[in-house]
Parts: sequence; structure tokens; C-alpha cells
Amino acid sequence: MSDAQHLEPVKQKKPEILVVTGISGAGRSTAANTLEDEGWYVVDNIPPQMLEALADLVTRAPESMPKLAVGIDIRSQALFNDLPAAIDTLRKSDVEFSMLFLDAKDKDIIARYEAQRRPHPLQGSGRVVDGIERERELFAGLKHAADSVIDTSGMNVHQLTRTVREMYSSSGPKLLNITVMSFGFKYGAPTDANYMADMRFIPNPHWIPELRPFTGKDKPVRDYVFNNPGTGEFVDNFVKALTPVIHGYRNEGKHYATIAIGCTGGKHRSVAMTEEIARRLGEFPDVHINVQHRDMGRE
Repeated sequence: MSDAQHLEPVKQKKPEILVVTGISGAGRSTAANTLEDEGWYVVDNIPPQMLEALADLVTRAPESMPKLAVGIDIRSQALFNDLPAAIDTLRKSDVEFSMLFLDAKDKDIIARYEAQRRPHPLQGSGRVVDGIERERELFAGLKHAADSVIDTSGMNVHQLTRTVREMYSSSGPKLLNITVMSFGFKYGAPTDANYMADMRFIPNPHWIPELRPFTGKDKPVRDYVFNNPGTGEFVDNFVKALTPVIHGYRNEGKHYATIAIGCTGGKHRSVAMTEEIARRLGEFPDVHINVQHRDMGRE
């Protein structure tokens, strides 16, 4: 038997499609430019209805367009209702699909628009903040469906460029992007979590009048949560249990994971615990951590 007969067929790598979207002013254009510099073929602001056709195109000729980044922003508003269905179709297609969402605090976005002296695309005759609020309502579901979220608050162009390059460069280490999300059970558990933990074993700061107005990001609540017997032990054991999982994900080529931490309202215990777990997981090599507090701003 010849050597050639011993050779197994090389498994063809699936083409990659990355949807890049997010709040206007959060840095989507910078992210798209960085991806283009890293060898991605970038298409900007196409109608969602064309995503399936693009997926079909790259699967027919993956060698000509192995990495495709598609920018979608609020200019597609009239067609926006079709986007979730288009993304669901892509996830089921024969491509390596993922979605990146860019976000930033309102004050950062307002400052960027003021520096450019340009109106927000949705503000109409109102203020920039009015446009941002309308856009957040439209994008809320899309953000929760994203595989990775970058909060660009406080970032300059160079810092965002470096972050995107680290996440999507073909030459550097492929990062495991972990979203650690706090949520409130009374608003429903997230359906896309790989791991979920329940913080309702900790006494609820909501019933302490002086703590109720604060969140788990504030020191008084954080101290209350972590001074509770068992909290520190839980964190130690939870992070320890995730260690082989993270190594396994990396070995298996999985690049995105979501860890959801819940309490009753998603404001106190889960927020404090999410911040601490994210801090510890951020110490792992080749891991990019994104923190989301899904329900912290709810009443």
C-alpha cells in the first residue's frame, strides 16, 4: 500500500461569517477597518435579507472568501425586523458564524457625537440621548444574542483596534471569549447560557433599606455579599470547576461561552458575583472577558 493510500482526506475548514453590529458611536467602523486589515473581507450595511445569500456564496467558494465580516447598523432600520430570523438561519448553515456587538455608556457616545458635531441617526429633532435610547430599544435582543460584546467605554481608537485584533487575528492566539452575565430570575433565565449559577442562597440585600438603592457594583453591597458565610467558598469552587472546562473549550476549538449568574432581581447578589467571577476568569491566559448586567437597570 502506497503512502498516499495511508493519507486521510484533509477536512476543509468552514468559511467564517462575522456580523459586526452595535450602538451607533460605539466603534463599529473602527472594528470593521481592523478586521479588513487582518484579512477579512468586509461588507458594510447590507440588508439582513442578503445574509443567507452571502452564506450560500461563501460555502460554494470558501477559498475565495474564507473570512467574511458583515457590518449592520441602524441605517437598516426599515429591514430590522428580519434580522433575528436571518441570524438564526446563518447559525444553522454550513458556516462558522458569530456575531460581535459594540456598545458603550451613553456619556461616551454623546461625547463622541459632540466631538464629530454630527447628529445621532435616530434623534430627529430631539437630543442625541433620545436617539441613543430609541436605538437601545431596537438593539436589546440583538445584544443578548451576540457571541461577543465589546464595551468601548473609555477606549480610544488604538485600544479598540488592539482588542479586535487580539480577538480575530489569524496570526495571534485565538482567544476564548467568555461573557459573564448577571440576570434576574423574575425576568426569565437566559436561554443561551453554557453554565448557570443561582445566587439566591445568599441573603438578599434588597431587604436591607440602606442597601436597596445600590447595586452589586457598589462597595456596601459587595461587602455584604462577600461577608456572607459560604460566598467565598462558592466562588473558589465555581472558578475551580470552570478551569478544565475552559481548557477543554480551547482544545476543542470553541471560541465563545456564556456564564450566567442569577439572583431574584439581577441587581445585587448576581451583579457582585458576576464582577468577581469575571475578574478571576480574566486571569486565565488567552481569555477575553465581557461582562454584562442584563437586568441591573430595571426597577
